[in-house]
Amino acid sequence: MSEEPLISKKVHERLAKDLFNLTWSLLDKEDRTKDDDLKMIHAAHASCYHWGEIGTPLQFERGEWQISRVYAVLGRSEPALFHAKNCLETCEKNAIGDFDIAFAFEALARAYAVEGDETNLAKYMAKAKDAAKRIKDEGTKNYFLSELKTIDV
Repeated sequence: MSEEPLISKKVHERLAKDLFNLTWSLLDKEDRTKDDDLKMIHAAHASCYHWGEIGTPLQFERGEWQISRVYAVLGRSEPALFHAKNCLETCEKNAIGDFDIAFAFEALARAYAVEGDETNLAKYMAKAKDAAKRIKDEGTKNYFLSELKTIDV
């Protein structure tokens, strides 16, 4: 007789979604405190963990992207790069394209901007702009390009 999992698929999914949304609300918060920053880091990691347990590679790579974004916003290049590379690797390994691959390049560009690596920043900005040409939905493409403009070059 097989043992029931401690956390059901439904609970994993609910936690993954709620923690992802919590992370976004903290990213958008203008007067974020040090405690909010820590909560944001933990929420992003926890969301990605839960997607990793029950989700698809697409959901997992989006979790990796969000973790990278959190660290970039906090000025921490090393973990931002680590998770951006995981995001891109997951996209490439699973043939995930469209805006997801574009955002993987964006994450790398943003992380390299935080690190101050102008060579790799330029390289991944170019890759992101090229990938933007293949985003099918015009609204999504415009949103992506507006996000790309927020990177300090």
